[in-house]
Amino acid sequence: MSTILIETTKGNIKIELDAKAAPKTVENILAYVKEDFYTGTIFHRVIPGFMVQGGGMNETMKEKADKRPPVKNEANNGLKNDRGTLAMARTNDPHSASSQFFINVSNNDFLNFRSETPQGWGYAVFGKVVEGMDVVDEIVKVKTGNVGPHGDVPVQPIMMNKVSVVE
Repeated sequence: MSTILIETTKGNIKIELDAKAAPKTVENILAYVKEDFYTGTIFHRVIPGFMVQGGGMNETMKEKADKRPPVKNEANNGLKNDRGTLAMARTNDPHSASSQFFINVSNNDFLNFRSETPQGWGYAVFGKVVEGMDVVDEIVKVKTGNVGPHGDVPVQPIMMNKVSVVE
C-alpha cells in the first residue's frame, strides 16, 4: 500500500493509494508523483458538498502538458465515491483520465460505476484521505469565481507545493 503526501498552501493531506483495487490508476499517479509533475499545480475546481479537484492546472489556470497517455477507467473495482476518497477526473470519455484527480467531500453515489457504457462507467476511486480531511474541508470553504471558461476556481490559488511518496 503506497501513501502520498500532498503539501498545500492550506496544509498537508495524506492519501493511502489502493493498488489492489486500481493498479493501473495507482501506477499512473505514482509516475506523476515521481516525475514531480504536481509541484506548482493547484486545486482549480472547488465545489462545496461535492469535491475539490486538482492536478492539472498551474496558478494562472494554464493546463500543464500531460506527459502520460490516459489510463483505462478502473471504476468497476468496487470502491465507492464516498467522502474522503480520491478519484480520477476525466472528460466525457470514460477512459480519458490522466493527471487530474478529485477528493470527494460528500458521498457522491452518482459518480459510482454502474455499467461498462459511456454513461455508466463512473469515476475510478483509487485511494482515501487518511490524514488531513480537515485541510480538504478548509479548501471547500474558500471563495471561488470564474477564470475564463472555468467556474468554481478559488479566488486565492491553493497550491500543491509538493507531492511525494511517504510509504
